[in-house]
Amino acid sequence: MSQRDIKTKIESVRNIQKITRAMEMVSAARLRRAEQRIAALRPYAAAIRRMTRQAADAAEGLPRLSILAAREPKTIGIMFVTSDRGLAGAFNSQILRAGLRSAAEHEREGREVVVWGSGRRGVSSLAFRGREPARGYTGFTDRPSYADARQIAGDLIAAFTDEEVDRVEVIYNGYVSPLTQRVTQEVLLPLKEASVLGEDAEDDEDSEGQQSSDGAEHDKHALVEYEPDAGEILKRLVPDYVEISIYRALLESTASEHGARMTAMRSASENASELIDTYTLEMNRARQAEITQEIMEVVAGAEGLG
Repeated sequence: MSQRDIKTKIESVRNIQKITRAMEMVSAARLRRAEQRIAALRPYAAAIRRMTRQAADAAEGLPRLSILAAREPKTIGIMFVTSDRGLAGAFNSQILRAGLRSAAEHEREGREVVVWGSGRRGVSSLAFRGREPARGYTGFTDRPSYADARQIAGDLIAAFTDEEVDRVEVIYNGYVSPLTQRVTQEVLLPLKEASVLGEDAEDDEDSEGQQSSDGAEHDKHALVEYEPDAGEILKRLVPDYVEISIYRALLESTASEHGARMTAMRSASENASELIDTYTLEMNRARQAEITQEIMEVVAGAEGLG
């Protein structure tokens, strides 16, 4: 390989490195904003989930609440939360693998599976694998709004209440840190099987787990009176619970996406630096070989004249 070819390769790699460094900085800035949105949402989301859990406990046994009672799961709906863009490492692929693995398990047990997809990567990948989404939601994964979550939640609730599906699950990347994203799968509906009813009341520790002046712990299930009644309150709370759960999943996924892309672009920039060093060393060796060849030709010519 000539020096000219090596120089061309070095310039190409440097241009790519400029792009990866710019993408890393953009993702870092967007990640900070996404972290702030998650921090602002989590207290409200925790309060909605706590109120829904308490109302569900109070309304237990009411036969008219179809959204509370579980029915035989013959059809399972799975919501895949991915991104619109790639270049984020294994961010999208790990969601697809986990969701498709769950779908295959349901089908082995004789259940049908209906899928929904959020993000162009997930929607196109599901269609490519022969699982055309019943509905795809794209164009907002960089900065999802509550209106986006409300639209998705409305479709999921409608599919459940119309008995198109007997259970609704959502799978997304939960944000832990820029280097760590945890695949999270939750049951949203029916409410009797929802994750909100099975979780430990960690959100209640500050308000309900405090010690009284005489050292006794307050009852975590304080008496609450509902007006008009717990069933009616629950009917109003469930849509908010589903909406806020979807919104939180979208925000967690967005932060995870930016963290994964920032990490992937940083790794790509470091690999580009190593490749530039390798090409530079190869170019220096080629230059030395050319110089040595020229010296040998001059010496041979001088000896021929002498």
